[in-house]
Amino acid sequence: MASFHLVTPILVLRFICGFFFIPHIVGKFTAREASLGFFRTAGMNPAEAWRWAAMIIEIVLAILLILGVYLNIVGWIACVYLLIAGAAVIKVTKKWLWHIGGCEYPIVWAICCAVVAASTL
Repeated sequence: MASFHLVTPILVLRFICGFFFIPHIVGKFTAREASLGFFRTAGMNPAEAWRWAAMIIEIVLAILLILGVYLNIVGWIACVYLLIAGAAVIKVTKKWLWHIGGCEYPIVWAICCAVVAASTL
């Protein structure tokens, strides 16, 4: 039972924040045209460069969050990155609710990353 004391709520939140990047990384590979269309619509040109930049940033953030490396810095970078993603979603969809394609999801995820970053101070 003593091993369960190592699993803290902030550890679970950190893993969630890191692992949630994985489907987004995979989606940029498997739904290439859809992600390029999003970047184009958001005004991020050249879209292919933004797609690669987003994938690389997401891979690095996922690895560092999952492993717990430089959490203070990585958590804040992830927060800012997701706030930018949320702003791009607002620009493209003009919607808040996540279930209709709005920016709610990246904003809540950004707040979670900020909590992870702040908890390591």
